[in-house]
Amino acid sequence: MVFGLKKKEQSEGGIILFNNVEEAITAERLLMSAGYEVRLVAPPPALRKGCDLAVEINLVEQTGIERLLAEKKAGYLEIVPVKGRGTLLGVVKVTDFGEAVMVKAGNMKLTFEKESGTVVNVSGGGCPDIPYLHAYLIGKKLTEVRRPKEYGYTLCSLMLDTAFIESLDIWKNNGGRS
Repeated sequence: MVFGLKKKEQSEGGIILFNNVEEAITAERLLMSAGYEVRLVAPPPALRKGCDLAVEINLVEQTGIERLLAEKKAGYLEIVPVKGRGTLLGVVKVTDFGEAVMVKAGNMKLTFEKESGTVVNVSGGGCPDIPYLHAYLIGKKLTEVRRPKEYGYTLCSLMLDTAFIESLDIWKNNGGRS
């Protein structure tokens, strides 16, 4: 497994470093839409330069990735080889309140009703896109909304997306209905 991707050898793993979170999220979207198998990770502390996010890639695809990012004028600092497995920031914590479940990822929390899968609260963060995401999610079923990272451009929205995915899994695996 390559740094979290399903590839042949760890030596093939690499990460793309960025100046800011928005660049990392944009690059991940571009690469995924072009068919690359990538994901957002926290770079090792020694490699962090501009922001606390990186995109892990298969280094065999580096030339094509660099070409695509240049074509789309997507900014990045550099691509570096890395051994091992990257992880997304934060630990997910789940709290069951009986009728509702709260999922915390990083500094973001999402609470949903167990019975209906309806989002009843979004809290945490301090990033400028969170009020919009709060208004978008409140009162809607987990299965009827798009992922927060499709709308947000900050680390807060990425953590909210992590909480959203965990919430959706919990709801579906505990008898939730669409």
